[in-house]
Amino acid sequence: MLKGSLRWRDDFFGIYALPNPHPFGRLGVVVSRKTSPRAVVRNRVKRQIREAFRGRQEKLEGLDFVVVASPKAGRAQTASLRASLQQLWEKVEQRCKKS
Repeated sequence: MLKGSLRWRDDFFGIYALPNPHPFGRLGVVVSRKTSPRAVVRNRVKRQIREAFRGRQEKLEGLDFVVVASPKAGRAQTASLRASLQQLWEKVEQRCKKS
Protein backbone atom coordinates (compact mmCIF):
# COMPACT_ATOMS: atom_id res chain seq x y z
CA MET A 1 0.00 0.00 0.00
CA LEU A 2 0.98 3.64 -0.12
CA LYS A 3 3.41 5.18 2.27
CA GLY A 4 1.69 6.85 5.20
CA SER A 5 -1.44 4.73 5.04
CA LEU A 6 -3.02 3.33 8.18
CA ARG A 7 -3.84 -0.39 8.26
CA TRP A 8 -6.09 -2.69 10.25
CA ARG A 9 -6.48 -6.41 9.69
CA ASP A 10 -8.28 -9.49 11.00
CA ASP A 11 -9.12 -12.95 9.67
CA PHE A 12 -11.71 -11.74 7.16
CA PHE A 13 -10.74 -8.20 6.10
CA GLY A 14 -7.94 -5.70 5.76
CA ILE A 15 -8.71 -1.97 5.87
CA TYR A 16 -6.34 0.67 4.52
CA ALA A 17 -6.88 4.40 5.06
CA LEU A 18 -5.39 7.54 3.51
CA PRO A 19 -6.37 11.19 3.95
CA ASN A 20 -8.33 12.81 1.14
CA PRO A 21 -9.07 16.48 0.37
CA HIS A 22 -12.85 15.98 0.49
CA PRO A 23 -15.15 16.63 3.46
CA PHE A 24 -16.53 13.07 3.22
CA GLY A 25 -15.16 9.56 3.44
CA ARG A 26 -14.88 7.35 0.38
CA LEU A 27 -14.82 3.58 0.11
CA GLY A 28 -13.13 1.14 -2.24
CA VAL A 29 -13.93 -2.57 -2.06
CA VAL A 30 -11.75 -5.46 -3.25
CA VAL A 31 -13.32 -8.93 -3.27
CA SER A 32 -11.38 -11.15 -5.65
CA ARG A 33 -12.12 -14.59 -7.03
CA LYS A 34 -9.78 -15.96 -4.39
CA THR A 35 -12.47 -15.01 -1.89
CA SER A 36 -14.95 -17.17 -3.79
CA PRO A 37 -15.28 -18.27 -7.41
CA ARG A 38 -19.04 -17.64 -7.15
CA ALA A 39 -20.23 -14.10 -7.92
CA VAL A 40 -23.19 -14.49 -5.57
CA VAL A 41 -20.85 -14.97 -2.62
CA ARG A 42 -18.54 -12.11 -3.66
CA ASN A 43 -21.53 -9.77 -3.99
CA ARG A 44 -22.81 -10.79 -0.54
CA VAL A 45 -19.44 -9.88 0.97
CA LYS A 46 -19.42 -6.54 -0.88
CA ARG A 47 -22.91 -5.72 0.39
CA GLN A 48 -21.84 -6.38 3.96
CA ILE A 49 -18.80 -4.11 3.56
CA ARG A 50 -20.80 -1.26 2.03
CA GLU A 51 -23.54 -1.50 4.66
CA ALA A 52 -21.03 -1.45 7.53
CA PHE A 53 -19.32 1.63 6.02
CA ARG A 54 -22.60 3.42 5.37
CA GLY A 55 -23.47 3.43 9.07
CA ARG A 56 -20.17 5.04 10.04
CA GLN A 57 -19.45 7.27 7.06
CA GLU A 58 -20.18 10.54 8.88
CA LYS A 59 -17.59 9.79 11.56
CA LEU A 60 -14.93 8.91 8.98
CA GLU A 61 -14.86 12.10 6.97
CA GLY A 62 -11.75 13.19 5.10
CA LEU A 63 -10.40 9.67 4.59
CA ASP A 64 -10.28 7.20 1.73
CA PHE A 65 -10.70 3.55 2.67
CA VAL A 66 -9.97 0.36 0.79
CA VAL A 67 -11.41 -2.82 2.28
CA VAL A 68 -9.84 -6.06 1.03
CA ALA A 69 -11.65 -9.35 1.70
CA SER A 70 -9.62 -12.46 2.46
CA PRO A 71 -10.50 -15.96 1.20
CA LYS A 72 -11.95 -16.79 4.63
CA ALA A 73 -14.60 -14.10 4.14
CA GLY A 74 -16.19 -16.11 1.33
CA ARG A 75 -16.72 -19.09 3.62
CA ALA A 76 -17.90 -17.14 6.67
CA GLN A 77 -21.46 -16.68 7.89
CA THR A 78 -23.08 -13.27 7.50
CA ALA A 79 -23.14 -12.69 11.26
CA SER A 80 -19.39 -13.34 11.49
CA LEU A 81 -18.72 -10.86 8.68
CA ARG A 82 -20.84 -8.19 10.37
CA ALA A 83 -19.12 -8.69 13.73
CA SER A 84 -15.68 -8.56 12.13
CA LEU A 85 -16.47 -5.38 10.22
CA GLN A 86 -17.98 -3.75 13.30
CA GLN A 87 -14.84 -4.43 15.35
CA LEU A 88 -12.56 -3.16 12.58
CA TRP A 89 -14.55 0.05 12.03
CA GLU A 90 -14.53 0.70 15.79
CA LYS A 91 -10.72 0.41 15.76
CA VAL A 92 -10.59 2.77 12.78
CA GLU A 93 -12.80 5.33 14.55
CA GLN A 94 -10.69 5.22 17.71
CA ARG A 95 -7.48 5.76 15.76
CA CYS A 96 -8.95 8.53 13.62
CA LYS A 97 -10.23 10.44 16.66
CA LYS A 98 -6.67 10.60 18.02
CA SER A 99 -5.21 11.99 14.80
